[in-house]
Amino acid sequence: MADSDNVSEEQADVYHRSIFDKAEQSPVQELVTIVAELKGVEQDELDPLYSWVDGLIDSLYSSPPPAEAQGMVEFTYEGYRITLYQDGRAIFMGRGSAE
Repeated sequence: MADSDNVSEEQADVYHRSIFDKAEQSPVQELVTIVAELKGVEQDELDPLYSWVDGLIDSLYSSPPPAEAQGMVEFTYEGYRITLYQDGRAIFMGRGSAE
């Protein structure tokens, strides 16, 4: 495993956001917007999300499991380890200047 995969929260830049802040955007679009803002770039400068991640994110919010299931999706995108919870909470963990 690469060193970047073994980053503790103390060593990383950690950002907490809500996926439901922009009602006019889908959860996937909002995720890309947040990552672009964190990186300080335009959205079209980011790599596209892979289709399987799009489907997981859409399913988590369009037909979520019961609340007691505490569903979540975790993946890496654009240098951030992203954890999405079914209630809309999102955690973005990146290495900051070490990226």
